[in-house]
Amino acid sequence: CQIGRAYFEMVDYLEADHAFGLARLASPYSLEGMDVYSTVLFHLKEDMKLSYLAQVLVSTDRLAPQSWCAMGNCYSLQKDHETALKNFQRAVQLNPRFAYGHTLCGHEYVALEDFENAIKCYQSALRVDARHYNAWYGLGMIYLRQEKFEFSEHHFRMALGINPQSSVIMSYLGTALHALKKNEEALEVMELAIVADKKNPLPMYQKANILVSTESFDAALEVLEELKEHAPRESSVYALMGRIYKRRNMYDKAMLHFGVALDLKPSATDVATIKAAIEKLHVPDEMEDEL
Repeated sequence: CQIGRAYFEMVDYLEADHAFGLARLASPYSLEGMDVYSTVLFHLKEDMKLSYLAQVLVSTDRLAPQSWCAMGNCYSLQKDHETALKNFQRAVQLNPRFAYGHTLCGHEYVALEDFENAIKCYQSALRVDARHYNAWYGLGMIYLRQEKFEFSEHHFRMALGINPQSSVIMSYLGTALHALKKNEEALEVMELAIVADKKNPLPMYQKANILVSTESFDAALEVLEELKEHAPRESSVYALMGRIYKRRNMYDKAMLHFGVALDLKPSATDVATIKAAIEKLHVPDEMEDEL
């Protein structure tokens, strides 16, 4: 279980799944760590395995918070956030000192865009365990979305102080620093994030974004070309390349990359952004700001 948890903290979900699988073979009725295991299966989108785990845990012990966390993750994976929230709340009712339960409630409130209640849940988790970095991270994400960038930076730094190996936390800390116009520091943090986890495409993408904002187009393209090797089906990579080629008046290349980005079926908001960029392809960026 502890090995599984360590892999989970390192965002290596496949190895975590393997370790927790061995733990269940060794001790099928132990609930220790099963809340984390259910989150691992959630990230791996292992619908059937997660559903089976939740049912087994609830039939083993209906009064254990881990059982209801697994059930909540099951509904969350199916995007039924309200039912997921009820299950996580049940876990917290059974054990109010179960920090992870409070945090999972917070994540569901965020999914429902109820940031006020999400903040309360994350704060409850931190009252139980001040070293529960997931709650610091959750608060950082809310403040980032609300554009309260100083608050966001503070909370990501707190999370990173507890889990200094997390490339995900580093990536978002870098994003907050970039929003605060601290571009050099943001780039340094992104470099650390890239080194911390070669498989995570987020810091490379954010590094390219920062380079574009400082008009270092060649360096940004270099990063994006490398990122294409790691994440060939990521539409946002091609969309950003399209924007760079547009800025350089290389309209054919821009059009090609915007087209590829649309072919990769991005989200509805991204589709609208890319289509708007295509429509304004021959409008210089300075004029675009005035329109």
